[in-house]
Amino acid sequence: MRNKKKVAKVRVRKAWRLPFILVVLMCLTVGAWYWWQQRDSINFVRYEEFGIDMPVNYSMHGIDVSKFQKNINWSAVEQMQVDNIHISFAFIKATEGITRQDAAFRQNWQKAKKAGIIRGAYHFFYSTRDPLKQAINFQNVVQLESGDLPPVLDIEVNNNQPAAVIRSTARIWLEEMEKAYGVKPIIYTNVHFYETYLGDEFDSYPLWIAHYYQEERPSASRKWTFWQHNDMGRVNGITSTVDFNVFSGDSLALRNLCIP
Repeated sequence: MRNKKKVAKVRVRKAWRLPFILVVLMCLTVGAWYWWQQRDSINFVRYEEFGIDMPVNYSMHGIDVSKFQKNINWSAVEQMQVDNIHISFAFIKATEGITRQDAAFRQNWQKAKKAGIIRGAYHFFYSTRDPLKQAINFQNVVQLESGDLPPVLDIEVNNNQPAAVIRSTARIWLEEMEKAYGVKPIIYTNVHFYETYLGDEFDSYPLWIAHYYQEERPSASRKWTFWQHNDMGRVNGITSTVDFNVFSGDSLALRNLCIP
């Protein structure tokens, strides 16, 4: 009789052991998930001076501009600093398609460098236009120097072209840029366009990703280098709103990305 009672008690203990272990494992899993989410979370802080919430996890902040920002006082842009946030780099529109050239490019290009801001030039790309002629258009306008960021392919419209055509034409432009300037170009686009039309064929290129109106990291499946996180920012020296960006690394990493 005693043996039967002992066996029954052992069975009860064993019966409770498995659910207990499962509960413990579940708690550990939830705790680990929460820790990872907190570790990977972005802290946004509202800065009235910039007019937007800023991702303060990053130390290198920048803007991108075109003729639509009109006459820019680049010295005022460079001198503006709130807490530890100031403008370290700027992407400037240079060309579009095979003939268009941004009317404010030359002035912005020269004055940004004079103000001490790391500069980069971008080309708005159409997959329906000859990619070689688009590359020539960019090269005729942009003279990259040591300390400048690599050329940027702004590719965000499909023009009703299939993914294969978009990929093939984009690759021609990118390869021409690498031949001309000796550096791997940067690709600018949004998450949906990249994953739908470009895919993993372009994963070796630095990625500048557009992802805003959500206070979280871009949902891209690959590593990004620059993140355009808002298109409604304000900065001294520019009367209109402007796009804001962050770089994924520190100042040394940003310098290392530039043309030697």
